Amino acid sequence: MKGSDRNSKFLLTHREREVFELLVQDKTTRDIAGQLFISEKTVRNHISNVMQKLNVKGRAQAVVELIKLGELKI
Repeated sequence: MKGSDRNSKFLLTHREREVFELLVQDKTTRDIAGQLFISEKTVRNHISNVMQKLNVKGRAQAVVELIKLGELKI
């Protein structure tokens, strides 16, 4: 399977999924950064990238869309 085929099945990258799974557990940007060993800026970048992919304006709206699309479970 080619890389593009594999990625087209899922909207989120592995890391974006990790960030949003923690976000729905009510973790702060700082909590998520600490747990994933990345900077808070990187966490915000992942969230921003997902919001752009979904064409939504906020984290909460992104979470709702991801749940609707079956990309995220709560």
